[in-house]
Amino acid sequence: MRDGPPTPAQLISDIAAARAITVADYMAAANGHYYATRDPLGVAGDFTTAPEISQMFGEMIGVWIADLWARAGGPAFRYVELGPGRGTLAADALRAMARFGCTPLGVHFVETSPVLRAAQSARLPAAIHHDDIDDLPDDGAAIIVANEFFDALPVHQYVRTATGWRERMVERLGTRLVAVPGEVPADELVPTALRNAAERCIVETAPASAAIMQRCAFRLARHGGAMLVIDYGYRGPAAGDTLQAVKAHRFADPFADPGEVDLTTHVDFAALGDAAAPTGATVSAVAPQGDWLQRLGIDARLQSLAAAAPGRAKELQGQRDRLVAADAMGKLFKVMAITAAGWPSPAGFTGDSA
Repeated sequence: MRDGPPTPAQLISDIAAARAITVADYMAAANGHYYATRDPLGVAGDFTTAPEISQMFGEMIGVWIADLWARAGGPAFRYVELGPGRGTLAADALRAMARFGCTPLGVHFVETSPVLRAAQSARLPAAIHHDDIDDLPDDGAAIIVANEFFDALPVHQYVRTATGWRERMVERLGTRLVAVPGEVPADELVPTALRNAAERCIVETAPASAAIMQRCAFRLARHGGAMLVIDYGYRGPAAGDTLQAVKAHRFADPFADPGEVDLTTHVDFAALGDAAAPTGATVSAVAPQGDWLQRLGIDARLQSLAAAAPGRAKELQGQRDRLVAADAMGKLFKVMAITAAGWPSPAGFTGDSA
């Protein structure tokens, strides 16, 4: 038996031996190796997330948490983050929260990468790590943050063929990996609203993401708290192939160099909301990231930082624009909140459609 996820060479060998695997299994294996073996963030890595762009991003999340906590009556809670990168978001959020007297009982990170765990511990030594959300303490309220977490979880892809829907499989063709329709009918696995899509159309489903969302929502329903989800995505149902790979800040072939590129898909926020709703938790509207940050006060924070460091005013404005502008992250990235029954409505979602 292997100790840990397969290496890229082993993955290619496995696909050749087994003939084909689902796109979901391919993503899980490739990303498992990718995240376990590197820090992918920043200029020297493959991509840059919002917390690494500007401290203002994490600070606005801290303000959001402090506001919700205060209006809930200031209850004891734990700060939980899923896939916390280098810990930058948490450090910025916790610093902003402290200005309002909002101090969590503890900081808990769900992270499996030993490389990123080390970076997180260097930034926040008191943080407690967990391999899975089921390992988190289950005896009190939590405020859970998931920024660019769900996009890296595996999705199943289905393609409409002349003979019906088939799951998309990854197989070896010579020295290359390619995606092809499988042989088993999969019509019942495609959302009803999309089953009449045109031939060659691709539909994605993310049962792993839905399961994690539902487990988080059940925790909130039992013990109180809230969850904030930020990611690039859309409100489904919608058809389309969103699987993409990034290497050194450039798009790459998702089926070349498995385990050496970052594989992601766009997140269906409607599907996440549908997974949370049966638990009794309240699902917010879905807001564009740019609108949400502006409603939380990012422009006032920009003015404050620029006044304190006039020489950085242009740099700070550029950071703000990258987070907020519609042609940058402001429109593609979405925000959604889940709150326990009895907790107040979260800030930042006024005017958005449910």
